[in-house]
Amino acid sequence: MGHMTDLGIDFAQKVLDEQAFSRLLGARITAFAEGAATLEVDIRDDLRQQYGFAHGGLLAYAADNALTFAAGTVLGPAVITGGFSVQYLRPARDGMLRAEAYVVHAGRRQAVCRCDISVVTGAGGGAGDGADGGELCAVAQGTILTAPERTGPA
Repeated sequence: MGHMTDLGIDFAQKVLDEQAFSRLLGARITAFAEGAATLEVDIRDDLRQQYGFAHGGLLAYAADNALTFAAGTVLGPAVITGGFSVQYLRPARDGMLRAEAYVVHAGRRQAVCRCDISVVTGAGGGAGDGADGGELCAVAQGTILTAPERTGPA
């Protein structure tokens, strides 16, 4: 199979929706192009930590998935996260998280990607068009690998 972008944003959202955890969070893919992907998730009360901020795990989730989808645009749909790091810059309290990831370097079997995670507080948020870039709250970098082929029964 070719790159995921050959199949479009609807395919990317379908792949995301196959993850029960992503459905639980209400995550959505709002941009998906060669070498880049944007994932958005609304900050809800049940996704906050004890001080009222979006839980760090929510930001890490957004980064992980955005990095993986960006890499999938160049490596193909069968990818897994090899590892990533997140640096938290400021708390995100209200609005929507927008994780914008892009490929820095790609080989045949792995891609190095970066991601900016912003909190957008404007009305409606939009579809990741950059009209309201939001306030940068975390940055991430990771290595995404092509998934090993399955052997035997799944």
